[in-house]
Order: sequence, then C-alpha cells, then structure tokens
Amino acid sequence: MKAYWRVRVLLAPGLVTALLLIAGCGSGGEAAVSSAPSAAAAATAAAGEPDVLLDAQSLTVLDQPIRYPKKKAAQISSSILALDPGQETGWHKYRTPMYAYILEGTLTVEYDAGVTKEFAAGTALVDAMNVWLNGSNKTDAPVRVLVVNMGAAGIANSVQRP
Repeated sequence: MKAYWRVRVLLAPGLVTALLLIAGCGSGGEAAVSSAPSAAAAATAAAGEPDVLLDAQSLTVLDQPIRYPKKKAAQISSSILALDPGQETGWHKYRTPMYAYILEGTLTVEYDAGVTKEFAAGTALVDAMNVWLNGSNKTDAPVRVLVVNMGAAGIANSVQRP
C-alpha cells in the first residue's frame, strides 16, 4: 500500500533557510545520519540553546556528495509522511537533496544497491539521490517523518519507479 503525503507546504526561501539553520543542516560534514539527541543535548535545548540535528552535512546516507540542482530557481517544499504499520512508500528515487527527520516510530528503507537501513525516532538524515528506494513501516506503531525537499522549479523532487 502506498503512502500519501498528508501535509504538503511550499515554503518561502527565507523561512526554509531559518528552518535549516535551526535544524543545523549545512554542508561539509562527514556523518550522514544523526542519532537521537543525547541527554546533554536535550538539557541544552531546554536551556534555550538549539539542539543540532545535523551539522555541516555533505554526504547522503549512502555516502554520496550532496548536489543541488543548477540553472533553475531554488524551490523548497516540506511534508509530513505518515506510514501505518505494514505500509510502504513504493519504490522511488530522489532527484534533489531530501532532508528527513524521523518524528515518530522506526522507518526501514531498502535501497536498490542491496542496502537496508533503519532510522528510529529522533534521527536526522539526508537520503540517497538517484538510487531507487522503498520506505516501509515494519513495526506495530505509526511512523511519521518530516520531509524537506531542496529542489528547483521544474524538477520533480522524486519519481516513482515505473
């Protein structure tokens, strides 16, 4: 069963820049995935300091360099992906960078390259680009994911496998 995007919002570039700065998403880092925030990070966030989810990120979960579309006007969109137990996204691939933050549950992603990864609540990541993948909820609890596509006008953020 394919998941449907329940919320879809196009954001102004200024708002997205602020969102990404608050989330700590940048370029130039080494780790492709950030695990759930530590107790120290939670205490820092409670004290009014930002809780960094990704810092100076430059690679996807499959260690690919992040590449932004060129020659087109930047366009950012965000949505909340909700998967019920047993539900899947269907095979698709991202043509533009996609930042995700697992809000609830555990998301399992199978990549066409033969790699399967699990992402638990509190995990921030930049997903693979131009690689077929299928996300699924293999648990008994709902999965909710904040998805931020960093694309360009006229370029589909993702395409479904024919």
